[in-house]
Amino acid sequence: MFDALAERLEDAWKKLRGQNKISQSNIQDALQEVRRALLEADVNLQVVKTFVAEVEQKALGAEVISGVNPGQQFIKIVYDELVKVMGESNVPLAQADKPPTVILMAGLQGTGKTTATAKLALYLRKQNQTCLMVATDVYRPAAIDQLITLGQQIDVPVFEMGSDADPVEIARAGVEKAKEMGVDTVLIDTAGRLQIDRDMMAELARIKATVNPHDTLLVVDAMTGQEAANLTRTFQEQIGITGAILTKLDGDTRGGAALSVRQVSGQPIKFVGVGEKVEALQPFYPDRMASRILNMGDVLTLVEKAQEQIDIADVEKMQSKILEAKFDFNDFLKQMRLLKNMGSLGGLLKMIPGFSKLSGADIEKGETELKRTEAMINSMTTEERANPDLLAKSPSRRRRIARGSGYEESDVTKLVSNFTRMRNMMQQMGRGGMPAMPGMPGMGGMGGMFGGMGGQTPPPGFRGYAGGSSKPKKKKEKKKKGFGTL
Repeated sequence: MFDALAERLEDAWKKLRGQNKISQSNIQDALQEVRRALLEADVNLQVVKTFVAEVEQKALGAEVISGVNPGQQFIKIVYDELVKVMGESNVPLAQADKPPTVILMAGLQGTGKTTATAKLALYLRKQNQTCLMVATDVYRPAAIDQLITLGQQIDVPVFEMGSDADPVEIARAGVEKAKEMGVDTVLIDTAGRLQIDRDMMAELARIKATVNPHDTLLVVDAMTGQEAANLTRTFQEQIGITGAILTKLDGDTRGGAALSVRQVSGQPIKFVGVGEKVEALQPFYPDRMASRILNMGDVLTLVEKAQEQIDIADVEKMQSKILEAKFDFNDFLKQMRLLKNMGSLGGLLKMIPGFSKLSGADIEKGETELKRTEAMINSMTTEERANPDLLAKSPSRRRRIARGSGYEESDVTKLVSNFTRMRNMMQQMGRGGMPAMPGMPGMGGMGGMFGGMGGQTPPPGFRGYAGGSSKPKKKKEKKKKGFGTL
């Protein structure tokens, strides 16, 4: 999402290479690059001017620390200013003194408002809160059906009164239903328009006055650039909002919205949408976003993603198997699926310091490696998965697996060989060597795919497996069952 901005900012650091201190003369070229980078990222012009002026003032007033070159010092100053511009700290959702907490969702049509409502409901459910979603968009065809479908996917009930009812009455009745059910939070999905108009604003104002929400969140499309900030300001002035949810931050966006919303509108970004799946919603942390922009990674978010998927009992069991060199293909497959559940491989890699510069081709190659490996493991018998040594001793078994998975026998042989080597390495690591990723023992086996990724050296805990280059087979996904409507 911030690739272009990150590359341009790197050009700014280069301007200070070979310098022994920051001065008025040598900082101007670097500041000019920062200015260009922010403008190209579609950051609001006034925000850019203020940002550059603040960086210049702090850079010229800073004393270069012994052992830290001017370029590194400048990066730290830019990082601090980025955090400041985006809001300095995460702003959590409001909580009612007495449930339910009422959250009003607003936004223009096409910003992903209805999906964002479901994403937020799922996020709250993961926080052990009960939710009710209320469908008040009676204008857009199938809007109510969309929310019902999403509610079924995430097992969250939906309150609706059809498309002929008054949206204000639906919202009022929905809150009453939430009180009757005793849920913690009620999320009201309102109607949007292709552009701001008087009728939409008036209806939204009536709904807000009726339900008296604790949080009014504006859903904004990050791909609209600095216009996202102007939109937030307009809604704040006419309706009064308490925060924003920035959607489509995983798309081909230049990132300007994230850097402009807080400064232009005065309201914080509370969440960001980072994918189309219902699980793809994250709380917004300015410091973590600044780290990603400056190619420093985001290990905290990565670890949080891992912890969501990990069972402590499984962790202890896995540690024991690693120490005894009993880690098998069943465990390996489980780790691969855990990685998939955490999100796209590209998104995860960009959270690891040192991997943010991987090209799309390198990441695609890594994803192909994972799919190919899964296909070969799925072609093994239960006995072979549990006892990988059987495959090392039997060419006939390897040939059968190759035919079943659609790959060459040499691919299977390479997988078995690398798996055995990885298992031995993991055993050594567990007995005093470099540990695997925090909370993710066994992830060491997931990383040999990096062997084909542009010569990058994987971080500790990610080295060990490398496969061939055949094409994977496609698999169908099963649909989940869930709640209906009220």
